[in-house]
Amino acid sequence: MQSCINNEILKSITDYWDNRAQGYSESNVAELNSNKSTLWLETILSLAPQKSCLNILDIGTGPGFFAIILAKAGHNVTAIDATTAMLEQAKHNAQQENITIEFMSGDAHQLPFADNQFDLVINRNVTWNLKDPLTAYQDWYRVLAPQGRLIVFDANWYLHIFNDDYRQGYLNDRSNTQKMQVSDHYVNTDTKAMEDIARQLPLSQVIRPQWDAKVLLDIGFNQCYIDTTIGEQLWSQEEKINYGSTPMFVIMARK
Repeated sequence: MQSCINNEILKSITDYWDNRAQGYSESNVAELNSNKSTLWLETILSLAPQKSCLNILDIGTGPGFFAIILAKAGHNVTAIDATTAMLEQAKHNAQQENITIEFMSGDAHQLPFADNQFDLVINRNVTWNLKDPLTAYQDWYRVLAPQGRLIVFDANWYLHIFNDDYRQGYLNDRSNTQKMQVSDHYVNTDTKAMEDIARQLPLSQVIRPQWDAKVLLDIGFNQCYIDTTIGEQLWSQEEKINYGSTPMFVIMARK
């Protein structure tokens, strides 16, 4: 899948996440201080190579949630993000936990690392933001060591812009937050700005994770495991209500 996204749109994506950095960090810190951090860690390690000390790359680390829980578990973690404000939040959060993580600024499509370097490459809610997901997946494959694994958590976040059935589901979710009297996570989000960006991102328009699975196997991964019900284990009841029509999936691909 090729992309014709120009630099102006890429800047819009970075600016959007820069503006959301503090609020996004607050929600991540809340996760760190709840039982969800244990649930996430157990899920990740159940899919990761079985080694006592993994060399891990967290791509699009944001405020550092994955990087922090994995570093606290004793693994060597490098975390990369293209958004300056997110990296600042991540560094602060890691300092609060008194742990060491190598944070770097960089492009997920062209990683500044040698071939065959990491046991595990991981991310959450990152791939749908990519301007050229095929190129990114190829580079992630490159930096994985033989038998290394890629773990991707994501959802069809903005498919409702293009698909009428998903649009109705999205509207039903908004209605259900009112009926169930829970906070609507889209109320304090600049949905117009994000939808404008999502319209120009290739993964907003395809059914996932089916697209990902085909691409990953074509690239050379020799195993691809998918769970489209992982949100039942990892999401709170409030999240399930908010995102009922866009269930989270996890992909594990082995090199």
